[in-house]
Amino acid sequence: MQATRRALLAMPALSTLGLAAEGSGYPSRPVRMIVPFPPGQAADVFARLVADQLSQRWPQRVVVENRAGGAGSIGMEAAARATPDGYTLGIGTSGTLGVNPGVMARLPYDAARDFMAITNIFLVPLVVITHPSFAPRSMAELVAHIRANPGQPFASAGPATAQHMTGEMFAHQAGLTMSHVPYRGSGPAIADLIAGNVQLMFDSTASAMPHIQSGRVRALGITTAYRMAALPDIPTLAETVLPGFAAAGWSGIVAPSGTPAAIIARINRDVVAILREPAVVQRITALASIPDPTTPEEFAAFIQSEITKWGEVARLAGVRLEG
Repeated sequence: MQATRRALLAMPALSTLGLAAEGSGYPSRPVRMIVPFPPGQAADVFARLVADQLSQRWPQRVVVENRAGGAGSIGMEAAARATPDGYTLGIGTSGTLGVNPGVMARLPYDAARDFMAITNIFLVPLVVITHPSFAPRSMAELVAHIRANPGQPFASAGPATAQHMTGEMFAHQAGLTMSHVPYRGSGPAIADLIAGNVQLMFDSTASAMPHIQSGRVRALGITTAYRMAALPDIPTLAETVLPGFAAAGWSGIVAPSGTPAAIIARINRDVVAILREPAVVQRITALASIPDPTTPEEFAAFIQSEITKWGEVARLAGVRLEG
């Protein structure tokens, strides 16, 4: 994780014997992990992977509960309002904890105050993809094309998604005028791209990879700070047209504010160990994502940096959602 890490949530020192003892009997009953999206999405897939692995390590099961709706706000509110005893965890994402605070006026939770960060799970880079018939063959050519053709449409998985917000950030930083074309998910958007009904899209590598490999779409650039091992020949936006540009989707584990620090430390220790196991790393990278285990302090600082970054993008682009 490349973002500057600044402390968001106070994480008390865990060196005392009292705190160590407090977490030693955890968990003594099943743990609930709330995913604020339907089954099958990346956040759900990787949450279930971690939950299954924890269930094998712990004497109690970790049960995933999907609470979808409201751009993830329903599930996150449930996690925020749960008893802070370590038996209810939430899966926070780039959307629910990074973007939503800047685009939803009536968000039913406070991303900065209602949660304690535990660890991120994964990053999923975004990729700039085009229809093969689209004239630009590189990011430099794309910037020149849009500058000569203001209002260039770009597709995304929907309003205020990571795909949409990354497109807006790209347009702002490059000084371009683009027109957002929202779809109801990546699937319909990329289908229209393949059909030639739209020429340009920002999408997650997890969604776009099969179509890149088949040649049905062309990849021009990766949005993360470093190239992807799975797409070694695709340059980053930072190295081609926008130095310092970095954006990614992500998903991690949080707990309600007030959860004992020793329990936070116990969960972090075990999840980080899981995310470093070769079989788990292979499973995550096979889905065009990057394992991203962090300390609680690192994850808290990253969340704050995401709130700041996407809030500024939302303000400049005028992105607002009802909620």
